Amino acid sequence: MAPGSRSAKPGTGRGKRRAAPQPLRARALRFALQWVARAAMAVLALVVAFTVINPIWTPYMISERLRLGSLQRDWVSMEEIAPVMARAAVAAEDANFCLHWGFDMAAIRKALDEGRQRGASTISQQTTKNVFLWQGRSWPRKAAEAVLTPVVELVWSKRRILEVYLNVAEMGEGIFGVEAAAQAYFGVSAANLTAVQAARLAAVLPNPKARDASALPQGLRQRAAGIADGAATIGADGRARCFED
Repeated sequence: MAPGSRSAKPGTGRGKRRAAPQPLRARALRFALQWVARAAMAVLALVVAFTVINPIWTPYMISERLRLGSLQRDWVSMEEIAPVMARAAVAAEDANFCLHWGFDMAAIRKALDEGRQRGASTISQQTTKNVFLWQGRSWPRKAAEAVLTPVVELVWSKRRILEVYLNVAEMGEGIFGVEAAAQAYFGVSAANLTAVQAARLAAVLPNPKARDASALPQGLRQRAAGIADGAATIGADGRARCFED
């Protein structure tokens, strides 16, 4: 061996270095992203499945069932719901339901200008929240709702969105859907609701735990009368066409 030369140690080789282990933060981020992607795929699969399968239970229903011990609910098809009920719900909650793609931008701008915290949420948004997400006003929930709502609008028809909404909306303490509400408040089926009864059910939607459709105070009876007028208007001007045709 020539003087000054160095012998290579067994098991080593120049130019070969072990890859440095990933930092813990990077591995945690990768793991979280994988789970987010899986959750997104699962929800997307549910969105597609619920075009033909009825979501009998929702996360909020389950939490209320655990809290109360029992619920009143009974799924009915759109054909078993009086048309005046569908129009009343739209008139009360989202008069431009047939005209938007999930978000009513004009209503959002108006709510922002007036400094209101609510009042711009569409039926599509409410249905998405009720069926797939949790309650509350947290930013993660709002972000998930903003992402999912256009997907629901793309996959479901307007008629299907409204059908699901009318069956999962809370309409009283432990009362979910128009069939259970019609029976509880008026002793009739959803198919036999009158225009006045439908408008009164729609009037309880913003605050169902504190309102009784069969015994509304004067102010809410006036509100219900306005809803009935609005329901007749959207039936006449074509804004009900997307869910009645």
